[in-house]
Amino acid sequence: MADDAVTPTAAHNETRIEFPDNRLLAELCGEFDRNLTTIETDQSMQIVRRGNQLLLVGDADACARAASILQSLYTRLEQGRHVQAADVTAELRMNVVGGDALKADKQMEMFRGGPVEIKTRKKLVEPRTEAQKSYVQSLFTTELSFGIGPAGTGKTYLAVAVGVSMFITGRVDKIILSRPAVEAGERLGFLPGDMKEKIDPYMQPLYDALNDFLPAKQMAKLMEDKAIEIAPLAFMRGRTLANAFVVLDEAQNATSMQMKMFLTRLGEGSRMVITGDRTQIDLPRGVQSGLADAERLLKDIPKISFNYFTSKDVVRHPLVAAIIDAYDADTQ
Repeated sequence: MADDAVTPTAAHNETRIEFPDNRLLAELCGEFDRNLTTIETDQSMQIVRRGNQLLLVGDADACARAASILQSLYTRLEQGRHVQAADVTAELRMNVVGGDALKADKQMEMFRGGPVEIKTRKKLVEPRTEAQKSYVQSLFTTELSFGIGPAGTGKTYLAVAVGVSMFITGRVDKIILSRPAVEAGERLGFLPGDMKEKIDPYMQPLYDALNDFLPAKQMAKLMEDKAIEIAPLAFMRGRTLANAFVVLDEAQNATSMQMKMFLTRLGEGSRMVITGDRTQIDLPRGVQSGLADAERLLKDIPKISFNYFTSKDVVRHPLVAAIIDAYDADTQ
């Protein structure tokens, strides 16, 4: 791919980018050029397709950034990977310039030589924001990591994906997923059935994440063999979790005593991940959140990683970020 910059006029800058493969260019543009429209809207500039070239018109910095994004997406296609709407959005979030690029490059030094990817049995998972990239790095390199931020930022999803990846590559012997069995602001009464049937509604988000990464039959077999365990936080007492990838989800609903109990389960050869949202505490009034305590007490220990997310890292639906910002503004 070659760049052919045209002399800018007084009104605007123009940059031409040539793409040798028209088939890949068509996929880059997307159906009805929707990928180009996404980039145009984000960068407040214009992209015009002319044969196997794209003409970028607008502010010089915006055109330079759009060119970098388009080149990155085209390289992705040359590697045999697809470009979907979510990939375009991710590239817009993660494409940085100047000092920010250098900082991000240093943070991701362990992933040099290729894209940041988490390989599972069913799909390839890629972080879509800089905060997610830094988080994934810490999950692979740090024995105890915290992921703290609002809903929809991929805290649990990425943690489970990394756990599956480390399990299938033999770096851990089992996956243990846990969360407090706390009702979210309403009383559900006594649930029918045996112990598993009673706790499954609380654990369903963890089952959903696993289903994204493992075939159903394999997942059922691994759970039957206890290679994958999904259990309420209360069931962790008295255990030593060795050679395991352990995730505590919804940690803001763990009490201080429960959090201390859980953290001290960490055994040799294990990775432990604590995820939570400080704005969604469902504990009874007056009960201190164990997540807040852990953050306060452990923040200065070098081998523990704290990773923070904001509404800018929401990857569910654009409206989710707007909803989070609205609620945050109302509490200030």
